[in-house]
Amino acid sequence: MSSELRTMVELVFNIAYLLTIWTVVGLMLARFGKTAAANRPVFTRLLWMFVMLALGDSGHVGFRAFAILNGGLEANSALVGIGALSTAVTVTVFYMLLVDVWRVRFNKKMGWFQWALIAAGIVRLVVMAFPQNQWEALTPPYGWSLLRNSFLVVQGLGVMALILRDARKAGDKPFELIGWMIALSYLFYAPVILWSAAVPLLGMLMIPKTCAYVAAAFIALRMMK
Repeated sequence: MSSELRTMVELVFNIAYLLTIWTVVGLMLARFGKTAAANRPVFTRLLWMFVMLALGDSGHVGFRAFAILNGGLEANSALVGIGALSTAVTVTVFYMLLVDVWRVRFNKKMGWFQWALIAAGIVRLVVMAFPQNQWEALTPPYGWSLLRNSFLVVQGLGVMALILRDARKAGDKPFELIGWMIALSYLFYAPVILWSAAVPLLGMLMIPKTCAYVAAAFIALRMMK
């Protein structure tokens, strides 16, 4: 696939994704007031999760789309970098909120493992503040990219394991599906983290990775009926 075709596919997907995720968030808001009071603690946290996802990706995906239409990514590297930082922050908060969703949904207490997942998110935010991350660069330093993403992997896979374990025990099919969507997102994201600098075509795996998050959002929306 040529770089021009990849850019066009990315542009079309980015616009479609932003329209979709904000539509789902809007529908969640519309349905929230009609949900049973007993379900609102979980639904409130789910709603904030996907608001954070949509906000961060509006910076990341939105700024990339703007850059493509206005001279290209290289000519707007600083703007693209700000967008990458925005989604890095909000996805970290997304998984911290998901730990609390797990706690409320399954009536659990926070133990050392759950607090370790929260701590991983806090450490990731601190690591991302270092100038060595070079957020203004289109291709971030490999070592720093691995470092900050390692904490995200701990967060995501840790809460995924909690959700899959307890959703199966409780027969909670919607949350089990959300757990599997998280697993799929990391399956597609891992090659991007590890090898996309050497093989740029692997960056296209961000499309199915993003689709997994959209699927999780639709599952959450369906739960609010």
